[in-house]
Amino acid sequence: MPPTIDPAATAWLLASTALVLLMTPGLAIFYGGMVRSTGVLNMLMMSFIAIPLVTVVWLLLGYTLSFGDDAGGGLIGDLTHAGMTGIDPSAIRNSVPELLYATFQLTFAILTAALVSGAIADRAKFSAWIVFVPLWTLLVYAPIAHWVWGPDGWLASFGALDFAGGLVVEIASGGSALALALVLGPRIGFKVDAMRPHNLPFVLLGAGILWFGWFGFNAGSALAANGIAAAVFLNTLVAGCLGMLGWLLVEQLRDGRPTTFGAASGVVAGLVAITPSCGSVSTLGAVVVGLVAGVVCSFAVAWKFKANYDDSLDVVGVHFMGGIVGSLLIGLLADEVMTGGARGLFYGGGLAQLGKQAVGVVVVALWAFLVSFALGKLIDRTMGFRVSQEDEIAGIDFALHAETAYAEGVHGHAPRGIFGHQHPKPGHDQG
Repeated sequence: MPPTIDPAATAWLLASTALVLLMTPGLAIFYGGMVRSTGVLNMLMMSFIAIPLVTVVWLLLGYTLSFGDDAGGGLIGDLTHAGMTGIDPSAIRNSVPELLYATFQLTFAILTAALVSGAIADRAKFSAWIVFVPLWTLLVYAPIAHWVWGPDGWLASFGALDFAGGLVVEIASGGSALALALVLGPRIGFKVDAMRPHNLPFVLLGAGILWFGWFGFNAGSALAANGIAAAVFLNTLVAGCLGMLGWLLVEQLRDGRPTTFGAASGVVAGLVAITPSCGSVSTLGAVVVGLVAGVVCSFAVAWKFKANYDDSLDVVGVHFMGGIVGSLLIGLLADEVMTGGARGLFYGGGLAQLGKQAVGVVVVALWAFLVSFALGKLIDRTMGFRVSQEDEIAGIDFALHAETAYAEGVHGHAPRGIFGHQHPKPGHDQG
């Protein structure tokens, strides 16, 4: 019997696709609130420009390389569907129209590219970013997506589990973010000047939009309107809640007061960690995943000061570490009721699944880091990836876009020792 379209699954995936696309504007607002007032427009633009850039390259080559038939060894898809060739409204994939499936997966690729931008806030050339994003989509995102989610992808065949993107989205973006942060170097005034978020209401609003969209991100990945989608939906809510509580608990015990910035960061940390594991753990498991992520990521964001890499908006501390936490906890908490077979250590499955998850984490992290570092270096040496010192000091919104976000705002900043300005001792940074 030929496959047929499931109307309920199609309706749910249509809604989920819109939800996931909304996450990129939500990320733009989240990131925009975290930077200084002289860089907010540039930060918004780095997320928004990812939408058309990734869409074009996805339709040309990205989808077929990610989800086309395997070209060999489970490493990359073939070119059968280059330019979306052979996919018409009657084509079906997983009981939904393949055009819809391709669009749903496109929204994931868009968001992942946008996530990387947070590591290089306040100092990257917009033109260099426009060149980086399409190349990164083809060289980093597409291979990893094929390994994990594609037909006969080698990590999928190996048994590594990633329901909605802990490997493909979170660890890939985190590893790439670390690479670009090293290529561009630290911002002027890093570890000297206070670089606090300029608009905390923006940060909370962006986190709320992300949380809303994350239900489509995770539950939509069930590709059906069924009990698994419902369980994943609840797991997503629970992990976001516990991530917030875990982060605020650390702040209360360590700093003596909980912060709005910590609340927003904790929600995102919990959501990041549940992304790979939402289809593998029970509701109780989601509680553990969210709580552990909130606590671990609240400490991880400070590592950049000791390691001396300037990950401006803590993509490494939240997305990379949160993705690792969520991916590895599958090896401990995977429930056969959810997975249909695989079991974690605490559910009688031994260490086998944990080992598979660890392999996935290491391989994806290394690929994303090494390829992104090479790509970043290539762009830096040919056209330059970083703005001039003068533009960075004056503020990149005006320097790169000839605009400012606030008519009454400050049009520049001067780090300590420049132009004779002296700033107070920095306190809480973006992370």
